[in-house]
Amino acid sequence: MNPSSTDRIKPPRWWGAALLGGAVAIFVGFLYVGTLAPTILPYGTPDTLDSPMLQAEVAVLGVGHPTGYPTYMMLTHLFTYLPVGDPAYRVNLASAVYGVAAVVLFYLLGLRLAGRAVAAAAGALAFGLSGTFWSQAVIAEVYTLEALLVALVILVVLVWRDRRENRYLLLVAFLVGLSLTHHLTSVLLAVAVPAFVFLTDRRVFSRTTLMLKGLGLFLLGLLPLLYLPVRAMMHAPLNEADPSTPWRFLLLVTGGSFLAESSEKGRHCSPSELALADPSTKLGLLGHHLLGEFPLVFMLVGVLAAIYLLFKDRALAFLIGILFFGCLLQAVVYLQLGIEDFYVFLIPAFLAFGLCISVGLGVLLRSVQRLSISPSTRRALIFALSVLMLVVPLLGVRGAYAAHDRSGDYGGRKTIEDVAGNVQKGATVLHHRSPLWYMVLVERRRRDLTLIDPFCTSWHRHTDVVWPDSISAEKAADRYGTDDTTGVEAARIAAREGPVYVLGEQRVDLERFHRAGFDVVKTGNAPLYKLVPRGAGGT
Repeated sequence: MNPSSTDRIKPPRWWGAALLGGAVAIFVGFLYVGTLAPTILPYGTPDTLDSPMLQAEVAVLGVGHPTGYPTYMMLTHLFTYLPVGDPAYRVNLASAVYGVAAVVLFYLLGLRLAGRAVAAAAGALAFGLSGTFWSQAVIAEVYTLEALLVALVILVVLVWRDRRENRYLLLVAFLVGLSLTHHLTSVLLAVAVPAFVFLTDRRVFSRTTLMLKGLGLFLLGLLPLLYLPVRAMMHAPLNEADPSTPWRFLLLVTGGSFLAESSEKGRHCSPSELALADPSTKLGLLGHHLLGEFPLVFMLVGVLAAIYLLFKDRALAFLIGILFFGCLLQAVVYLQLGIEDFYVFLIPAFLAFGLCISVGLGVLLRSVQRLSISPSTRRALIFALSVLMLVVPLLGVRGAYAAHDRSGDYGGRKTIEDVAGNVQKGATVLHHRSPLWYMVLVERRRRDLTLIDPFCTSWHRHTDVVWPDSISAEKAADRYGTDDTTGVEAARIAAREGPVYVLGEQRVDLERFHRAGFDVVKTGNAPLYKLVPRGAGGT
């Protein structure tokens, strides 16, 4: 910020700030680890649509669904070498570690912007304990790392503004490029950061040498993207998009594969319940997530602080505003399309708004500091306000702990054990993005099975429709009937060779198999069913 001499932000005592920041980090870390999922997760709406796939892909250094997430894959793979839990737990643990690191960076940002450790801590707690962020910190997902990278970029660009040293600006250029290799939401940084720099010192853009160095470092930050085609050409054990050609690489990293999926033949994809919901229902869901993340009093403080920043620090207001409204627009588009986990795209927006909360609380404490009252009364008032600020985000912790507690979630493990113990040798199992990839690729169990995933995705697939075959989607369609996204044709072809089972997960329509001439026989405890052609003689 650029406060006047009468509103100068004084840095807090370093030791007190360090102790409070450490306490915040330990506290949220304790909560995240205490509610962390213990093993492989089930496929489920809305939170764990991608989790079981990510857990398998990270462990075997695979290629993920669009946009590939190369930085996440390589960085999180390092966690799989930790001597704790199983590989799936270690991937979950990475999300918690990224989450704690993001909260710590948020705290440092709050210190820089608010100048009060209590204001920074209160904002960091409000963000770290917000429902959406907490839910992503206890499962295998990419969003806590996204928050970490966004917070890091904002922190470094603020350091540049304070010190005006080129090395920080060059570091920002590199970090923006690196962020783009993780999640496409970071494209907002490529707009917000230049706007911030321009409003701070537009002369920077006239310095040709500096701009060329920045461009070079930005491109250097994009290097992790090379992981995708390299691993594809190395025949990665799990490769959802096969970006081994320039065109498929571009489809993957730009998200264009989400558009290409509509070209797949034989698609019979039922829209999600959210896609079919009326506008008022969708608006209610959006309002629930926008208004339910922070305590109401903090939301009021954040709104007032955003207005304050428009007058006091326009550059910061633009930086935060572009992040907030850009993420909001993205979430609205995904909500309209019926994407069930649309709300996770709001996490950078919540981070931006949380910073406004810290700024507002800092302004409040400084205002009290300037009151013309006795020193003892002023100290008592500041102490009371400080305690209140720290207590407010903690009021709903017990309920939030119960709501986000996945420490007893063994759904994915139960699915694996059910399939491993009940499916006949050499059988075929139809499934959709389930823990079974983890079973055969990471745990190397039941490798006698043939796994087929013919069901709908929201992007165009090229490989990893069938295991153990490593063939293209086109060859899989010819050999296994996977071009029929109902799974019926795949079941018919597989039934000619031996037993066929299906995991009746969400988005798998068991009634279709019944209408197609199969008896659907429940097997085991998981949603596992044997598909028996009528007239085949027994089950």
